[in-house]
Order: sequence, then structure tokens, then C-alpha cells
Amino acid sequence: MSTDDDRISVQGAGTGAGTTGSLVLDDVTVSRGAGPVISHVSLTLRPGEVTALVGPNGAGKTSLIESVSAMTAHSGGSILLDGQSIDKLSRVARAKRGIVHIEQGRAVFPSLTVRENLALTAKSEQEARAALDHFPELEKRWDSPTGLLSGGEQQMVVLARAFAARPRFLLIDEMSLGLAPVVFTRLLPIVSTIAASGVGVLLVEQFTGLALGLAGEALVVSGGRVTYQGDAVRLREQPEILHEAYLGQRAA
Repeated sequence: MSTDDDRISVQGAGTGAGTTGSLVLDDVTVSRGAGPVISHVSLTLRPGEVTALVGPNGAGKTSLIESVSAMTAHSGGSILLDGQSIDKLSRVARAKRGIVHIEQGRAVFPSLTVRENLALTAKSEQEARAALDHFPELEKRWDSPTGLLSGGEQQMVVLARAFAARPRFLLIDEMSLGLAPVVFTRLLPIVSTIAASGVGVLLVEQFTGLALGLAGEALVVSGGRVTYQGDAVRLREQPEILHEAYLGQRAA
């Protein structure tokens, strides 16, 4: 295990100044059954920034992201929006405040058209069509049943529906699940464009290299704890650090 402080970086997010407009996880722990699944995570999500959350299967990534949207209760720490605790808010209440969660898989309504899927979250058809600015490929599919679309197109519908909800923070869990890498690669610029519009994005992803290429900050979790937190570029350029973090190693 490396003991060089320059090898693995783990930093707290902090909850002091600068949290206005941010979504903050302050020492969050999520437990299932008798023990914690992931422990003591501190992270600040900011508008317009992409943060990648990566790590081996079973590390607690999904449990953590579910705690942010209130799909799963956290057992320790606090979650704050604009400096105020949202710990007691339901998933619906958090969504109304702009925290939108895209779950694993392509959760479309296959019998509904693309237009009807987007109408579930958009306040008007005008807003639904405005979402298509980021998804021009869906224009020709506007009145097609979503079940007839390809896997990549269905994932575009999921993203478009989330964007039509006008999120402040978008939590994306394994967007690539079931998609070929070449298809997933086509979706990444869309996520980048959404972030550039001012949306803060937390991206949980199995294709680590692609996720790190999109993100400014990265967290690696392994064995239920954060083993790296810091610059995503550093992980891309120094794969040995990523390897050690995946193995659960970090600086003392």
C-alpha cells in the first residue's frame, strides 16, 4: 500500500462558505441491514460541473446516489441544498427542488410516444420540445412509441425527460448499462452540454475512462469508503493511482 501523500488524495468537501447554490453531502453514511454500505462521504456538487463517482461493483455507489434523491435513507451525516438540510424531505420534495435522479436501466414507458414520455416531466409541450435542442435525433421520433426505439435512443429519451424537468442537479446511475460502448460514447457529449447549461451532474459509471474524461472532479469508492477524491485528470493521466484506489488503497 502506498504511503506517499502524493499518491492517493482524499479530501473532505466541507460545508462552510460557498455552499449556496450547491448540493452538499456532509459525512454521509448509508447502511443496509446490520452495517454500513458506504461510510463518511463528503462531497460538494456545484452548478455546471460534472463529478464522476466510480469504483468496483458492490462498493456502494448506487446506495450513495440513492441517498441523495431519498430513494434510500442515509444513516449518518447530512445532505444540504443551498446550505439547508434536506434530510427530512421526501423524494418528491427533493425532485421539486431540482434534484433529479436517473436510475439504472432505460426507464421509459414503451407504449407512450417520445412526446408523451417528455410530457410526464415538462410543464408544457413547448418545454418538452425545447429539450430536443440537446437531442435532435429524437425529433424524427417525436410521435413514435418509445418501445420501438433503439437502446441508445431510449436512453436519450430518459435524459431528455430528466432535462425537461429543469433540474438543478442531475444524478445519473450507470447510464451505459446494457449499451455498447460506441453508443454510450454518443451520449456523453449530451451530458456535457446539459452540465454547460448550469446543471450540476453526479455521474456513476462503469466505463471509468469515459466518465473521467467528462468530469472535473472524481471520487473512487472501494469497500464502502472513499479511496480517492480530487482531480479527474490526475486519475486519467496516472492510472496507477486509479488502480490503487480500486484496490481500496489510499494514503495514510
